[in-house]
This record gives sequence, structure tokens and C-alpha cells, in this order.
Amino acid sequence: MAIDVIVGYDGSPAAAAAIDTGAALFPQAHAWIMHLWTPPFASESLRQRLWTGAADINAFIEAIEREGEAEARRLAETGVRLARTAGWDAEPLVRRTYGGEGLYVAQLVQDMNADLVLLGSRGLGGARAVLGSVSDMVVHYTPRPVLVVPHPLLSAEQDVLANGPVLIGWDGSPGAEAAFAAAQRLFLGRDLVLVSVDGAQSPSPAGSQPPVEGITVHRVDIASGSGPLGRAVAEALASAGRSRGAAALVVGSRGRSAVREILTGSVAMATLHHAHRPVIVVPRPHEGSV
Repeated sequence: MAIDVIVGYDGSPAAAAAIDTGAALFPQAHAWIMHLWTPPFASESLRQRLWTGAADINAFIEAIEREGEAEARRLAETGVRLARTAGWDAEPLVRRTYGGEGLYVAQLVQDMNADLVLLGSRGLGGARAVLGSVSDMVVHYTPRPVLVVPHPLLSAEQDVLANGPVLIGWDGSPGAEAAFAAAQRLFLGRDLVLVSVDGAQSPSPAGSQPPVEGITVHRVDIASGSGPLGRAVAEALASAGRSRGAAALVVGSRGRSAVREILTGSVAMATLHHAHRPVIVVPRPHEGSV
């Protein structure tokens, strides 16, 4: 299925790996390789060279802007070449920002009418996860599904990208229904498996029936005392992903505030930080079109 993907690219190995992963999951996609840059972009050594050759402060500022934009475009073009090599129809998307990347990406996704946002993650955990990252902020604010690819993926996790099943966290809630609908649309023809997590800590989803007949349900029990609910459910989803050789996990977002969700650890955010395989977070219907 041909979909439109906005890919965050900053030149890092994690961003390059995310492009390869996205192309394996969605081989027919059209991609905008997005690079957001914030002045002054140029390195300290380059700024010193520009200052030495500048006639005055205004000329220096103009040179910084010119060189910063040029470097940003070179980075985006590098990402485009990687995407085209991976088999995507790709083009650059360069924008200058002044901070607030998460909010900016959310607006850009709506403006471009993209189906999916793809980001690479350097694998946050512990205190850094509490503080959040750009990928966290994009997940919170973007009204379309966001695919976050951890780096690095193991060879076994890479091998299943093209043909492995897609697992969806399922509890019968509106968020889970939105996640299932998005998975159906994005992974047309791929095997879908609902993962129903039950245990002493969580409301039992046993009475929640699959939204479509013939869909496989993988039931996982979590023991009492296994830690915070969000993390316990996320680890159960990750375990199911490993046992079934999943290409990706899809979870719904409850749409809480960014600070509260990062600090308390929702299932969606906990899955992002602990799944160790591609995760798609889908916003609830009232948060935006999915």
C-alpha cells in the first residue's frame, strides 16, 4: 500500500537505520525526508571563519543563516539518497525552527496530510526517559500515527520486518480500536494479532471481543507486584512481540498531558522505551484524524 510518510532525519546512525526499517515495513511509501534546523546551525569553527571574513555584524548574521540553511539542505539530501536506495520515492523537506520541534512536526504533518511520522530513537531509559526526548514530544502532539524505531535493532528483529506479523495492544477501548483501524490501513495484507493483557493490576479485557472475525488474539497474563501498570503491560507486549516474531507493535494513546504521561508511564510511552522493536503510537480519534 502506498502511504505518505514524514521522516525525521538529523544525519545520525539512528535516523539512517529508521529509514531502512521504514522501507522494509512500507516498501511502497512516498517519503518526505524532514530536517528541522535552528540558527545558528554552523559549527564553532565555521562561525569563526565567517566572523573573520565578515565586514560587520549584519554580514556575519547573513552568512550564518546562509551556511546554516545550506548545511541543513545537504543533510536532508543525504537522507533522500538513503531513502531512494532503500526503494522509496523520496524528496527533501527542510524547515527552519526556533525550538518546539514536537509542536512544529504536529502542524507540518497536518499541512502535508501525511499518513505516518517516522522517527529514529537512540534508546532512552531511566532518568532520560523521564525528561523526555524529541520523539516523545512528537508522539504526544502529532495527530497521526507515529512510528518510532529503536536503535540498534538486532538481526532477528530486522529479519522479520518485511513479513512478520503486526501486534496490536488490545483492551477494547477507543484507543485500542483506533490502533487496530490504523494497523489495518497501514499494514494492508499483513497478519494482525491482538495482544490482550490481563492480570491482577489491570481491568480484565476478557470480555472485549476482536473488532473483526478471524483476527488472532494472543492473551498474556501479568503477575501482581510486577511493577507500575504501564511498564508491566509494555513488557508483556514486548514479550509477545519476541515470541511471535513481530515486525512491529501498535498501541493506542490515551492523550494525557505530556508531563503527566512521561512521569507516570502510560502503556504507549512505556512500550516506546521498553519494546526494543518498532512501535507505532496511534492517537485517539478525538485527538486528530488517524
